[in-house]
Amino acid sequence: MFWVLLLLLAWAAAGTTCTRLCLAAVRTAAVDTDFATTGRVHDLTLYEAAFLSGGPRRVADLTLVSMARQHRLLLAHTGWATVVDPRGRDDIERSVIGAIGPEGQSRIAPVRADAASADAVRSLADRLVSAGLAVPDGARSGIAAAVRQVQCAAVAVLALGATALLMPAQSDMPRHLVALWFALPLALTLSCLAIARVEVHPYSRWASPAGQRLLGTLARHSAGTDDRTYLTSVAVRGISAIGEPGLRAAFEHREQHREGHRAGHWRA
Repeated sequence: MFWVLLLLLAWAAAGTTCTRLCLAAVRTAAVDTDFATTGRVHDLTLYEAAFLSGGPRRVADLTLVSMARQHRLLLAHTGWATVVDPRGRDDIERSVIGAIGPEGQSRIAPVRADAASADAVRSLADRLVSAGLAVPDGARSGIAAAVRQVQCAAVAVLALGATALLMPAQSDMPRHLVALWFALPLALTLSCLAIARVEVHPYSRWASPAGQRLLGTLARHSAGTDDRTYLTSVAVRGISAIGEPGLRAAFEHREQHREGHRAGHWRA
């Protein structure tokens, strides 16, 4: 009857992880209800639209593009950023200039990472969460972690069931009935994953439902040729919306390994 112990382990794994997924879904639903009731009329700034669309990294990208178009930063196609005007107009611009460093030159990749983790961007995130427009960190990660746990439980149930079937017969229980017993916790895990995919998949990683509605309105007005519209498109769509090949290459350029060529790279 050793297979019964394996079956108990399978049920324990399936039941525990599915319960955690259900609790995470309930907490997320409660948060979404709060967002729906507390979200108020709000005109999104470009920084806010960038955060709700792509998170902290998108805010850093938008700031770099904006400063480059105003000729206050030089973003070379070789992947280097050079400060032209060291006076930032707001906290996020000052964070970007600080990330470039006192020498006024740096690779774009570390600048993006440092600016995205700056206090100014965290303050922006906190304000959006308080306004009911952004999803708190816990709500973003809770469902994803619970889904991964249920996926692992499904694999564990399959492994335990296969082990039970491959063991020498220890009772009069037919093998197809043993397989049927293990199919029950497997069905539980798979059904929970299917429900979670249908219910959770449409949610954004960064924007709450109220924030998504504002982004939808903003995106409908992001087609145009003026500078504000161009930056709005970058905020919503990211660097894929950058029209200039040289500017886009600055963000896509890979790190070079030879230190001796750095000066030549940014001047190229």
